Amino acid sequence: MVVNIDSSRLTHLRPASAAHSHHSAAQSHRRQSASQCLTIGLVNNMAGAAFKTTERQFVSLLDSASQDIPIRVSFYTLPGLSLAESGGSHFARHYQGVQALLDTRLDGLIVTGREPKMADLRDEPYWGSFTQVLDWARTNTYSSIWSCLAAHAAVLHMDGIGRRKNADKHFGVFECAHDSGHPLTHGLPAVFHIPHSRWNGIGQDDLAACGYSVLSRIADDGVDTFIKQEESLLVFFQGHPEYEFDTLMREYRRDVGRYVKGETGTYPLPPRNYFDRMTEDALITLGNEAPSRRSTEWLRRMAGAMENANIENKWRSSAARIYGNWLQCIIARMSESTGSQHADAVLSVSL
Repeated sequence: MVVNIDSSRLTHLRPASAAHSHHSAAQSHRRQSASQCLTIGLVNNMAGAAFKTTERQFVSLLDSASQDIPIRVSFYTLPGLSLAESGGSHFARHYQGVQALLDTRLDGLIVTGREPKMADLRDEPYWGSFTQVLDWARTNTYSSIWSCLAAHAAVLHMDGIGRRKNADKHFGVFECAHDSGHPLTHGLPAVFHIPHSRWNGIGQDDLAACGYSVLSRIADDGVDTFIKQEESLLVFFQGHPEYEFDTLMREYRRDVGRYVKGETGTYPLPPRNYFDRMTEDALITLGNEAPSRRSTEWLRRMAGAMENANIENKWRSSAARIYGNWLQCIIARMSESTGSQHADAVLSVSL
């Protein structure tokens, strides 16, 4: 495993310099030689059981994508996440508040989403801290990734782009196509699969009008991945490349549970293009019997149908390729920075 979980909390942090050259040429040269260790921050905004699961998913994907590039990962959270929500002692040992992040510089940053509680994302209690992190990342990383809700919140803050609710939930494993020729899509098949789990989306025309580039689209012409090149490269995923093979099943079980408890009025459809045909047919049949959903027998059959499901992880290789490309983009930008600093140093000596 080449991904190192940084448990030193504060000792690994590098002070930010005044200018965005940020690394001295000597520092960058040392980083480029020998170990080439990349420092990546993960801002984990999930709650409950999903907190540790999300951490595991991203660390595992970085490990698969690293191709022997040493990576040191440090963990952060926005204000308002309690120990009970996040895993207690693990949270206390390994996580820092984002104020610590704002005094550092990292090579890359990943920011997760979180299920919204407010209709307007700007009314979420963490909005102010989130925008601080976003503004910091735009000038203190080589690149950053904004996942699902974090992507929606980021473009709302940066350019006032609002998300739109879809008629149906984008829930399942979707075929995606890319035609950009960007380094982030290098080596991907013409059509690849990525999980999505969201009600809302960002319009392609809205993105184009504000200088974003769409890298991949799902089959119904919706946006999958898009970017904006600023001083740092900002990467936005509406889908979830990091998902494990059973994540969508667990989310479906959660949604069924909410229906059973009366928290929602509509029985959820199974995730698309995910379960084997026999399991999907069984779940749809059980859904048609939903008026008797409170019976013990119905719940037992529902649990049994999912327990025996045959699930193929169709997206893992593409997800690893995308994240591997992202790491290579960071390395390339580090090299450009080193070359620029070296040229500036030569010019200074010549003068």
